[in-house]
Amino acid sequence: MLTIGQLAAYAGVTVRAVRHYHQVGLLPEPERDASGYRSYGALAVVQLIKIRTLADAGVPLAKVGELLDADEETFGHAVREIDQRLRSEIRRLQTNRKQIAQLAAGDSLALPAEVVAYLDRLRELGVSDRMVEGERDGWILIAARWPDRIAAWMPEKFAQLEDPLTVRLYRLLGDVLEPGADDSRLAEAADILVEIVEQASARGELDHKDEAFEDVPFVDLLDALVVESDPRGERLMELMRERGWTGWTRLERLP
Repeated sequence: MLTIGQLAAYAGVTVRAVRHYHQVGLLPEPERDASGYRSYGALAVVQLIKIRTLADAGVPLAKVGELLDADEETFGHAVREIDQRLRSEIRRLQTNRKQIAQLAAGDSLALPAEVVAYLDRLRELGVSDRMVEGERDGWILIAARWPDRIAAWMPEKFAQLEDPLTVRLYRLLGDVLEPGADDSRLAEAADILVEIVEQASARGELDHKDEAFEDVPFVDLLDALVVESDPRGERLMELMRERGWTGWTRLERLP
C-alpha cells in the first residue's frame, strides 16, 4: 500500500495535485487506517494516471470525471469535441504570436505594408522620429476605420513627398515639435502649409469628394489626435485660421 507521496510519484503528479483531485471528487479519498494514515492501492495509481493524462491533454477537470465513466462512444464524441476546442485555441495562439511579432516589428503593428513603406520614406527624407510617430498614430486610426482604402490613397501620399515644399514642411514640423523647440517657427510652418493647400486648391485637389472626408466624427477624431499629441498642434491650427483656413484633416477655406 502506498502513501500519498508514493502515489503522486508513481503517477507523475504532485501531492498537492492529488489533494486537489480529492477535493473536486475525481479521485476517491481512502479512509484513514488505525494509525491515522491514508493508504492507496494499485487502482488508485491507475485512476490517477488516467486523470493526469486527460488533464495534460487539455481536458478541463470538470469534464475529466465524465470521461472516466463514459462508454466508448461517448468518450470518442467528447474527445472529438475537445480536439476541436484545442484546434481553435491553437489558431488563437498563432494569431497572438503574429500580433506579438508585429509588436516587436514597431511600425508594422496595426499598419499595412504600404503605410510602413511611407513612414520609412519619411525617415529617409530626414523627418524627425517624433513627427514620424505622429504620422504613424494617425495612420493607425485611418487603417482601422478605412482598411480597404489604404492601397488607393498611398500613391498620392508618396507623390506628395516628391514636392520639396511638402518635405520642407514635414522636416520643419518635426523640428518644431521637439521638446524645447522655438514656438515662433510654428508661424513659418503655417505659412508653408497655407502655400501647399492653396496650390492644391488651385489644381482642384481640395474638393473632398472622397467619402472618408464626409465621416465628420472620424475627421474630428484625427484633428483631436493632432492636439492631444502636442498642445502646439492647437496653436498651429489657430495660426491656420488666422490665415483663412480651418481644420487639419479636412482643410477648408474660411468664408
